[in-house]
Amino acid sequence: MTERLADIRARIEGIQQLGAVVNAMKGVAAAHAHLAQTQIDAVDGYVVTISAAMSSVLRPLSTDAARKAETADSTPGLLVFCAEQGFAGAFSERLLDSLGSEAETAELFLIGTRGLSIATARGIKPHWTAPLPSHTAALPKLANQITTAIYQAVAYGRIDSLDVVFNRLHTGRPQRTRQRLFPIDLASLSPNTTATRPLTQLPQDTLIYALGQEYFYAQVCKAALHAFAAENEARMEATSAAGNQIARELDTFQAMLRRVRQEAITAEIIELGTGAASTQTRR
Repeated sequence: MTERLADIRARIEGIQQLGAVVNAMKGVAAAHAHLAQTQIDAVDGYVVTISAAMSSVLRPLSTDAARKAETADSTPGLLVFCAEQGFAGAFSERLLDSLGSEAETAELFLIGTRGLSIATARGIKPHWTAPLPSHTAALPKLANQITTAIYQAVAYGRIDSLDVVFNRLHTGRPQRTRQRLFPIDLASLSPNTTATRPLTQLPQDTLIYALGQEYFYAQVCKAALHAFAAENEARMEATSAAGNQIARELDTFQAMLRRVRQEAITAEIIELGTGAASTQTRR
């Protein structure tokens, strides 16, 4: 009985330690998600500003040109933001599932160490990978690395179109988002609110090229920040569920400890009573 009590106490101690770790993970995820949420509006506004600038400079494609751009053969690429760490539920699995056969046929630029592990287990071999930083301050540097890798792939003729796939928060839950990065969909550009075309000093081709680079970089930053926030929100949800399960397990083992302790006390009382009765009988 004493050994059984010791085993239950050890199990309770282990569960309590696990609970402390899970609570710490939840706290870190909550802090990261909150910080990302405070920055999302600024990054989204940055994208809208660049998009409006491009809209004011670019001339709309004709219907025939737009149709030709849609039907032309292309070598597609996919920029996919998966989870960097585990304990985020099926965050990465659902994203990879949504790609279907494209995960194997397209040139895949995959972000997130955990997502890379899952992709590798599925036999998917990305063209280029990078970890997702643990702090939002490092996301602009990651965006620079991503854009450099993609420009190199374009230069070598590996891709001539690119979509970005990431999770973003919608009503507090991660929702998959897919967006064309290039060729730029002119219909998706934010409209220019000014009545007249702005005065420019740069040649139009130079201006369009510079704005295109800035637009592409802004979209990558936006996707990275939304993916960062969504992953930490998913981790908060997973750790909350784990914390509830740990609490239930702890209640179960504490109840078991009380029951076994009571059984031990009862057995000891019975043993003492039996011993006293035997002594009186001998007398």
